[in-house]
Amino acid sequence: MRVVSWNVNGIRATMKKGFLDSLKEMAPDFLCIQETKAQDDQVDEALSEINGYHIYRNSAVKKGYSGTAIFSKIKPMSVRLDMGIEEHDQEGRVIALEFEHFFIVDVYTPNSGAELKRLGYRQTWDAEFLAYLVNLEKEKPVIACGDFNVAHKPIDLARPKPNYNKSAGYMQEEIDGMDNIAAANFIDTFRYKYPDKIKYSWWSFRAGARARNVGWRIDYLLTSAQLADKIKDADILNDVMGSDHCPVLVDLEF
Repeated sequence: MRVVSWNVNGIRATMKKGFLDSLKEMAPDFLCIQETKAQDDQVDEALSEINGYHIYRNSAVKKGYSGTAIFSKIKPMSVRLDMGIEEHDQEGRVIALEFEHFFIVDVYTPNSGAELKRLGYRQTWDAEFLAYLVNLEKEKPVIACGDFNVAHKPIDLARPKPNYNKSAGYMQEEIDGMDNIAAANFIDTFRYKYPDKIKYSWWSFRAGARARNVGWRIDYLLTSAQLADKIKDADILNDVMGSDHCPVLVDLEF
């Protein structure tokens, strides 16, 4: 069973950059995308050529902003949008699909912003999103994936020292949020399989960062600890273009 997560940075734009070919090549059973940057009807229109998947989307109130969607080859038992917290539920950042043996959660974590204006809000989000995951896990194991907007460890970004406690995505408060997820026994599947491998999932558009591989690993596929023995492989698909992020994947065997 293959789960892929990808921040597409605008689904309508990505559709014009080979998205259908990439989808076919990756062949996911579940694809979680973030930053659709479109309303529900616009997502439906953009994805109208895609067959073989049930597609669920959650769009922001603000047009052209944020948004998530999940493609699933299997029809879920239930679809849950948002976290049930009004402060967090305006930007289409969370979708959870329930299946017999697990939940799949797609998340687009808020960015703290270039001037860190949302860092305080981000800390509130991190705490309440973790509580949301833990609450889901009381029902059955969870697979949570998406753009978490943080590089967890120094190995996860090309230039840790100049960015530490200066740049959104590598503030100690954000790192603490990921530490708390790990402490709650959620497994970072890529690090579980490859503790020392250097791969990134996002590159700035500036100064040819992607060509020089000056990147950050801020996209994750996490699983509840009880799914550890199901994890067969994980990868970051650096060669897939179409966004400033690349897809990340995990293969699980049930």
